[in-house]
Amino acid sequence: MRGVILAGGRGTRLGDTTRVTNKHLLPVYDQPMIYRPIETLRGMGCDDILIVTGGENIGGFAQLLGAGFTYRVQEQADGIAGALAKAEGYVDGLFPVILGDNYFSAGFTMPDRPAIYTTRTDRPQAFGIYEPGVGRIVEKPKDPVSDLAVTGLYVYDDRVFDVVHGLTPSARGELEITDVNNWYLSHGLMDVHEVPGVWSDMGTPDSLLRAALHAQAAAA
Repeated sequence: MRGVILAGGRGTRLGDTTRVTNKHLLPVYDQPMIYRPIETLRGMGCDDILIVTGGENIGGFAQLLGAGFTYRVQEQADGIAGALAKAEGYVDGLFPVILGDNYFSAGFTMPDRPAIYTTRTDRPQAFGIYEPGVGRIVEKPKDPVSDLAVTGLYVYDDRVFDVVHGLTPSARGELEITDVNNWYLSHGLMDVHEVPGVWSDMGTPDSLLRAALHAQAAAA
């Protein structure tokens, strides 16, 4: 099975640590960050993985990972859904997608239809929040009615590329993955699962430290 890691972005929230390298190559305790999503996808059954990143970063990934991965370039910063579009023609059928800065402590069983994965948070204003009552995701709500944060692990089918091609860029000029997920949810084509174990993004100094400390404790 094939899977996709989206590892673009400039990592500006991590400050000077990403001035000379892609954030996904930074260490998370004893391993580079990119090893974490690779482990998650392999646990779901992926033996062939595509990494989508900026062109200036491919050399670093190839030097670290060696053979056994496919790379495609996201030429412009057009959002997570824009990066996902680069996987068209590479995947077929049902496939998992993970953001390269996501840490999961537990593994996943590959579902039999499209899915998103949520976890409870005490900072709902900081994430996309799934609202069970209406079956949709609201991005960084000012007045959240739920504490279910949408993590960066998704499962899609071939229809996702038609959905992405039909998107209109948001106010910040990006193709939003939340719009993709809300399309699936509104058509009853996507399940919502709760994450087993611990989840953390690794895109800020605090969340990167949190993931590293958990990885350290797990390795002890």
